[in-house]
Amino acid sequence: MVRLKDRYLLVNIVYADIPPGQKGPVPDLLLYNQPTIGELRPQTILKGIRSQVNALFGDCGSGSVERSLQVKYLSTATSTFILRISRAHCRLVWAALTFMDRLPVKDGRPCIFRVVRVSGTIRKVEEEAIRRAKLLVLAAKDEMAGKASSDALNALFRGGKDSARNLAMVNDDHDDAEMDEGEVSDG
Repeated sequence: MVRLKDRYLLVNIVYADIPPGQKGPVPDLLLYNQPTIGELRPQTILKGIRSQVNALFGDCGSGSVERSLQVKYLSTATSTFILRISRAHCRLVWAALTFMDRLPVKDGRPCIFRVVRVSGTIRKVEEEAIRRAKLLVLAAKDEMAGKASSDALNALFRGGKDSARNLAMVNDDHDDAEMDEGEVSDG
């Protein structure tokens, strides 16, 4: 029996425009990582990706991704989704996401679809999505506190093989920063 090999893509939607009057006391990091509108559904994402693959690679590319392309998870709160695609056609979908510049809904906002993780298992992609959400919260807290350089922000954009170690380092640094100067750390 032949095992089908898939790839899972973790994609963040980053908004390039900031609507007028929305700056206020919100950190810049959160302005670009805003929640997505409620009209976005998995079906509309698939339709937009398929039309972009068709525009870039024609009928051959469109036919190759038709059967294996699937949205496994969509969070409008974090503007994140997970795609499943066959291993052979992963690069086609990634290229199509790179060239998409608007949400695939009527009068969609300009945005960037950023592939932040590719993995052979959905478990690793889910762990990365959770890690990035935690780091985003820590970076926003640091920005609200007025810190110029945030370790959480650096770890958010660094990623890679050491992501678990980076998260542990960020959590330790964040806990150390919250301690009073008179306290002594045990570990």
